[in-house]
Amino acid sequence: MPAKKIVVRFEDVSFEYEHMKPILDAVSFSVREGAKITLMGQNGAGKSTIFGLIMGTLKPESGDIHLSHGLTIATAKQVMPRESHGLTIREFFQNCFDRKVHDIDPRIDEVLEVVNLKGHEKVHARLIKSFSGGQQARLLLASALIQNPDILLLDEPTNNLDKAGIAHLTKFLQEYEKTVIVISHDAEFLNAFTHGVLYLDVYTQKIEQYVGDYFDVIADIAVRKEKENRKNAQLEKDIQANKDKMNFFAQKGGKMRLVAKKMRTKVEEMEEAKVDVRKDDKTIREFRIPSQQDITGEILTITSFTRMRNHKQSTQKADIHLKRRGHLLLSGPNGIGKSTLLEAIAKGTLKGAKIADDAVVGYYRQDFSTLNFEDTVLESLFSVAKRHFEQHVRSVAAGFLITGDMVHARIGDLSEGQKGLVAFARLVLQEPGLLILDEPTNHINFRHIPIIAEALNSYDGAMVLVSHVPEFVAKIRIDEVLDLER
Repeated sequence: MPAKKIVVRFEDVSFEYEHMKPILDAVSFSVREGAKITLMGQNGAGKSTIFGLIMGTLKPESGDIHLSHGLTIATAKQVMPRESHGLTIREFFQNCFDRKVHDIDPRIDEVLEVVNLKGHEKVHARLIKSFSGGQQARLLLASALIQNPDILLLDEPTNNLDKAGIAHLTKFLQEYEKTVIVISHDAEFLNAFTHGVLYLDVYTQKIEQYVGDYFDVIADIAVRKEKENRKNAQLEKDIQANKDKMNFFAQKGGKMRLVAKKMRTKVEEMEEAKVDVRKDDKTIREFRIPSQQDITGEILTITSFTRMRNHKQSTQKADIHLKRRGHLLLSGPNGIGKSTLLEAIAKGTLKGAKIADDAVVGYYRQDFSTLNFEDTVLESLFSVAKRHFEQHVRSVAAGFLITGDMVHARIGDLSEGQKGLVAFARLVLQEPGLLILDEPTNHINFRHIPIIAEALNSYDGAMVLVSHVPEFVAKIRIDEVLDLER
């Protein structure tokens, strides 16, 4: 069977932002028609930048990007743009095309079925903002699918999706016959359909291309590092032996000095033969979120709450009384109202909820709307810091890989994963009595997640958590579960 044609090829492509931050350094790789490829790398390494280069919204500093003639490309963004919140479903999908599509309603229904977001007769007139975060994630995915592109670019498509949504997406991608490139940190999801991996190394700004799935990549990297370390160890042993001989002959004088000189040249050659051992992506430091100490008694009480079922709102009774070290998990499918409930608790607008008057609330929103995107990172951190010592603030920031010039970057210019790390740094500096967390692992590098889980597990204030990642929740002490579906 002949090999399928190459549809995307990067040749010695280099890119940097404003001539200050190198992202790609003479990168070369290719993707064949029908391939299902994972794009991996550390938060902020530049994965979304590669998507921008493929889409043509970004231009390389040097090198060439070749796309097959007439190729159509569509991408599903990580976060619903704020300017789309006021659009109806019909307007949102119509904006996916540069021409008027007269029969768009049946096509909308078809892609909503694919992403397991079944509508009803009035769905086309509903506003985007009326959908939950998880439902908006499905709409973003559907907005790419409705275009039926030759190349589908998906950026963290499982964020905010519940178990049923991920299963639906996985099945679709397994059956999809066109080319797919996916950015994701969900190993189980990726392994269900991936043919190969493009790994963007944050240290070298190079792309490493692997065959197989995520676990194959991890195994290949481990073998490569072992070989590199073994080669260097043998060279170091030989270098030392030759240095000993070289010194011996040099002390003899006469013709022996010529022998010593030749051996010096040999030592230099062996030094040059040493290889740079591949470095692992950086991982955040272990951390703890200090809790507010001057608070006693009940921190959060919930006696009733509202939820959505079949597009209808209903009020349910509850009996939740959280004190220090009380950890509550909110569960339920996409669209039932978990994020809405968290927001109402955080803002104090939920009639059936009461937060202690003196409680400091730390709120991690999945859309990062608690952050001012115009602030610099340093300004954002100082705005919530309980202790206004620059050394302390910078030290906390460094633990979350926020170092150097990054502290002066605008929040809006950071990657979604970097915004998440800033949000966690803010919680550490804030020292809250009540922690409210909405999908805190979205966009976060898989290497950081066990460290975040341990920090939440040891948090001794009151905590309310929403997460669709069972492996993450299993690592955290949960005292009560409020299942909105039941």
